Amino acid sequence: MLPPRRVRRFTGPLLVVALVAAVLLLPVLVPVAAVASLWLPGHWRGLRLLCLALAYLALQVAGLVAAGALWVLSGFGRRLGGPWSRAAHYTVLRLLLDGFMRIARRLLALRLVTDGESWSPLDDGLPGSTNAMVVLSRHAGPGDSFLLVHTLMDRDHLRRPRIVLKDVLQLDPVIDVYLNRLPNHFVPADQAGGYSSEQAIGDLARDLGEEDALLIFPEGANFTTRRRSRAIHRLRERGLLAAVRRAEEMRHVLPPRPAGVAAALGAAPHADVVFVAHTGLEHLNTPRDVWRGLPLDKTLHLRWWFVPAAEIPRDAAEQVDWLYRWWETIDAWVATTSAAEQGAAGA
Repeated sequence: MLPPRRVRRFTGPLLVVALVAAVLLLPVLVPVAAVASLWLPGHWRGLRLLCLALAYLALQVAGLVAAGALWVLSGFGRRLGGPWSRAAHYTVLRLLLDGFMRIARRLLALRLVTDGESWSPLDDGLPGSTNAMVVLSRHAGPGDSFLLVHTLMDRDHLRRPRIVLKDVLQLDPVIDVYLNRLPNHFVPADQAGGYSSEQAIGDLARDLGEEDALLIFPEGANFTTRRRSRAIHRLRERGLLAAVRRAEEMRHVLPPRPAGVAAALGAAPHADVVFVAHTGLEHLNTPRDVWRGLPLDKTLHLRWWFVPAAEIPRDAAEQVDWLYRWWETIDAWVATTSAAEQGAAGA
């Protein structure tokens, strides 16, 4: 269970103390990290992780200071929901994400390759490039949501993302402050009763404008073989035998959950849909996997598919079939891309 918001706000001063202490201890921390790197696998892992931790702390403190300034400028919180305040929060969040992703890519040796004729459906000149968007993404690997949000908020496109994400991410102070001030939805671990996620998704989608993008992960969790087996078992228990057969044929993705997608498309029939697939980090499922894999030294492949609003089925049964067909396309792309990557590595 998450601590109350007023308790979580004490992390801000603690981060300032941690950053000051880390800076003062740099003459000790740097030699220790360098020596530790001699025994740790990977190239200078200790120093890389120290630099990443310092960058994270610095950006957290900078983000919280900026959030405090925006709170004051918004009339001590009275106008936080106004257009100027919302635009300012998106700008600061974009700058923070851009800074962290640049540092993380360099320190973790992470390369990003976008497959397809166009790197993104957000490119200028594509049909619907100025329309509202519902982005449906595969969920696999650590940090994929941050990477996608960073892409959507790229300075060349300046989309304003609305995100559906797990409530545990509110333990990150910057995410907690900024995303609770902006239109987003944190999915609680216990959804029994009260305000459902489908209702929240519908509310987020209802007033999507041409600069907005609603980001949803229809699988609900990162892909693992165990989660795939459990998801198929749940479909079988519900008597959805056709869905079971299709889910069993998809080897690299979880079966999509159509309820949230239906809520978004029903509330925003004017929005286009963008499907996103990526592969390269799905084997990092636990903190232990991430630790073993650092620095990652990986190539992350992305693929985007654009579907204009006019081509999206509105009948409930047709929409479920349409969603599964797209997920089968994503599964096939992941299989082909992963095989090609393994073949290149073994050559």
